[in-house]
This record gives sequence, structure tokens and C-alpha cells, in this order.
Amino acid sequence: MADRSAPPSLALVQDLANTLDIDDGRDALAAPGGLAAFLREHGLPTVPAGKRELAAAQRLREALRAACLAHTGQDVPPETGRELDALLAAAPLTLTVDARGEAALGPAPGLTGVAALTARIAAGIAAAAADGTWPRLKACEDHDCLWVFYDRSPAGRGRWCSMALCGSRAKMRSYRARRTGESG
Repeated sequence: MADRSAPPSLALVQDLANTLDIDDGRDALAAPGGLAAFLREHGLPTVPAGKRELAAAQRLREALRAACLAHTGQDVPPETGRELDALLAAAPLTLTVDARGEAALGPAPGLTGVAALTARIAAGIAAAAADGTWPRLKACEDHDCLWVFYDRSPAGRGRWCSMALCGSRAKMRSYRARRTGESG
């Protein structure tokens, strides 16, 4: 099976987007302690995760999934785009330059919880947009799936997380629709 994992700059986006399994409805963030565990797993400082923090993380996740789905040719709904813009705008970033003169964009000091998560994601998206990898992070077009994957195909035109599963189902639906049209 082909490697569908994102490069380091986008791994956090992919991991967050895939905390909800559309097919079986499991939301890893909503599980008891789920958001705090996700933040710790990714080295982010946590705060007590109340309903507001959880809701913000879930909104960020769904807005990012919509952006990844747009990379397969579907438009981001305007309200979702505005929501994502607002979430990312609220994530303060700083630019640092190290002793070798290397510049890095990262979360502003002192951020915790979803603010730190959002800032780290914003920095990753900025780096990926600069190096051209951002458009290859996609959400599966199968609306029963929507799993976020990294498209490593040479042409960058992948549409499904798995050709063997979601791609086959889509092609079978298309075939059946054509057959129904022929007999009608």
C-alpha cells in the first residue's frame, strides 16, 4: 500500500483531521481526555479542556478537512472558509532567526491548548504552501470516508484515500448510475 502520510509540516493537520472517523462516527477528540491526549501526543501545552476548547478544536478540524477536500476540486463552502480564516487569524505566530540565519515561523510564546494547536498548524500550512506541498494534502472524495491523505502520485491528481476501497466504490457507483441510465 502506498504511503499516504503527510510530510512533517503537514503531519499535524493530517492527524487532527483524522481524529474523526466518518465511517463509524468515532471522534477521538470527544472521548474523555481525548483533546488533552491529542495535544500531549503532539508536544503541545495543554489546559483543562472544557466544552469551548473541544468545540474550537472540532471546528478547526472540520474546516481543515474542507480545505483538504478543496484540493480535490471541490470548493470550500464560504462560511467554512471564513471560519478557518478566523481561527487561523487568532493564532499568533512569530518569526525567529537562528545563529545560522535560518528563519522559522512558529507559535507565539505562551500559547496553550487549541490556540497552540492552531498556531502550529498555521505555521505548518505556511511552510507547506511555500514549498508546494499544501495542495497535495487531500480529503478522500468519498463522503462516507473523508479521510485526509497525502497524495504522492506523480501527477498529484489523487481523489481517494485508497483506490482499492474508496476509489472502487466510487467507480462502482458511477458504473451503476450509467447502467441505470441506459436501461431507463
